[in-house]
Amino acid sequence: MQQKSKLFLQALKYSIPHLGKCMQKQHLNHCNFTDHYYSRIKLKKGHLTKCLQNKPKISELARNIPSRSFSCKDFLPIKQENEKPLSENMDAFEKVRTKLETQPQEEYEIINAEVKHGGFVYYQEGCCLVRSKDEEADNDNYEVLFNLEELKLDQPFIDCIRVAPDEKYVAAKIRTEDSEASTCIIVKLSDQPVMEASFPNVSSFEWVKDEEDEDVLFYTFQRNLRCHDVYRATFGDNKRNERFYTEKDPSYFVFLYLTKDSRFLTINIMNKTTSEVWLIDGLSPWDPPVLIQKRIHGVLYYVEHRDDELYILTNVGEPTEFKLPPWACGFIMDTNSDPKNCPFQLCSPIRPPKYYTYKFAEGKLFEETGHEDPITKTSRVLRLEAKSKDGKLVPMTVFHKTDSEDLQKKPLLVHVYGAYGMDLKMNFRPERRALVDDGWILAYCHVRGGGELGLQWHADGRLTKKLHGLADLEACIKTLHGQGFSQPSLTALTAFSAGGVLVGALCNFNPDLLRAVTLEAPFLDVLNTMMDTTLPLTLEELEEWGNPSSDEKHKNYIKRYCPYQNIKPQHYPSIHITAYENDERVPLKGIVNYTEKLKEAVTEHAKGAGEGYQAPSIILDIQPGGNHVIEDSHKKITAQIKFLYEELGLDSTSVFETLKKYLKF
Repeated sequence: MQQKSKLFLQALKYSIPHLGKCMQKQHLNHCNFTDHYYSRIKLKKGHLTKCLQNKPKISELARNIPSRSFSCKDFLPIKQENEKPLSENMDAFEKVRTKLETQPQEEYEIINAEVKHGGFVYYQEGCCLVRSKDEEADNDNYEVLFNLEELKLDQPFIDCIRVAPDEKYVAAKIRTEDSEASTCIIVKLSDQPVMEASFPNVSSFEWVKDEEDEDVLFYTFQRNLRCHDVYRATFGDNKRNERFYTEKDPSYFVFLYLTKDSRFLTINIMNKTTSEVWLIDGLSPWDPPVLIQKRIHGVLYYVEHRDDELYILTNVGEPTEFKLPPWACGFIMDTNSDPKNCPFQLCSPIRPPKYYTYKFAEGKLFEETGHEDPITKTSRVLRLEAKSKDGKLVPMTVFHKTDSEDLQKKPLLVHVYGAYGMDLKMNFRPERRALVDDGWILAYCHVRGGGELGLQWHADGRLTKKLHGLADLEACIKTLHGQGFSQPSLTALTAFSAGGVLVGALCNFNPDLLRAVTLEAPFLDVLNTMMDTTLPLTLEELEEWGNPSSDEKHKNYIKRYCPYQNIKPQHYPSIHITAYENDERVPLKGIVNYTEKLKEAVTEHAKGAGEGYQAPSIILDIQPGGNHVIEDSHKKITAQIKFLYEELGLDSTSVFETLKKYLKF
């Protein structure tokens, strides 16, 4: 008989590895929730059944560990065990810094999966999946497990690695830069490692070990960007591969997550606003999964486990009834409790709360963080905020060179996203460093629709509130100019994927704020895309953009901001668009139609603009391949920077000399 308990829950934000038109490259250990508290759920105390009491705990399965990159979990307010002394950590940092400064981009910018299991580290070296003893990981002393060239793919890389509990097998997901298609290989570990099997189009996958000490691989199958099927497979003498779950609702997708203690495998079924979690006993993986809580519209939740206790993280603020299996036990904590009291470090797909220890001051520079660029130590990081039309305060992050003078005459590159409840990406990239070194100001606008300030921040910028994000962006740029950061003639705006909606809308409604725009795989034709249910992501994204096919209110609202629908003869900033010919997330057809319509409007406006009018440049650069965004394309990077310098009338000699240190032309 299942226990029932009324749980008091606190609103939380989370994200998952596969979200909408933008699937950012982030490992599962990149946590993603930002509200100020989470709830530790305590169920009725009682004796546990034999399932938890008498069975030994599984040894810790291989998990992702940070690899040459910073993860959000690095900022958790929890003291790490075995923390090294500060001086030792600084020595290690200096070594990394020296290595980064002397190596070309290919050697440090592309980050591959790396996991530690037992006494080994598993990672990619060249075109091979390898492992080395933990203490020898940096000494180039490794064992080759599999040569990726055997798959006959163009420039393959390892996207994710999972090691079986007793290290009999290792599974690795292989992708290429020009495609989202993936192959999961299973390698049998022995004196002569051999590929035991391979599965196409795998999204998430995890290992567990059954009662017979047999390794069982659970994995999800992705077709046309939709992930609805869950399989489980065994290898060796007892090979089997069976589908045991299929999600029928096309607006949902499925991903797997192994709890941090490897005790339970969770099957997470969700769309943008609703989730449902099934629990698989890691010690009895052939038993039927147990439902934690059936899906309720608007209720999102996520399950973690530690020390025989379940932790449920959710977005509902009122009591909700969760049904748990009789062997499950947890406990309640006050919803206003400090996350520091959590007994374990929360990890993907959850992210720790962001604590703002400073007070927002309207329209003013209110804090200088004192942070320095970890590589150059020559840039300032500033926190500002803008007041949107409705009075909402919108945070911004600004970087510029420490010794820059007369910032009003410096070029400004503004970044924005504002969709799917995802944070604006501010990761280090060589081209961004080169721009700052050359005197540019980089500004990141954390507008509504994103996730920086929690679930409500996202809700206030989706569906029939999308125009909030546009108002926020406009306010941010005006505030930057008003605070002395650059001017319209030296201001450029950049975005990718769904961020193109706000950028395209701003170009239609207030083009005089900008001189140039760069877009990559931009979503520009919202109305026609969301009315085409044959496209792979339309049904999944109804909760973000609305359903114009069946809801006239949604249709009319989308028409108000859709970049394609609102093009008109007027002056526009120069625009450079990078698109990919086989992009499944943002179809090329919509981008081409937008570009052609925009060029027609620019030409018509130029006819009546008078003598001496300089028409803006409208450039569409179509790249081969089927990926959505190729971050490490040197051709793309150089084309975009060349465009920005030419349109703003700047000398690009210095910036390209700097880039040559990191990029191989």
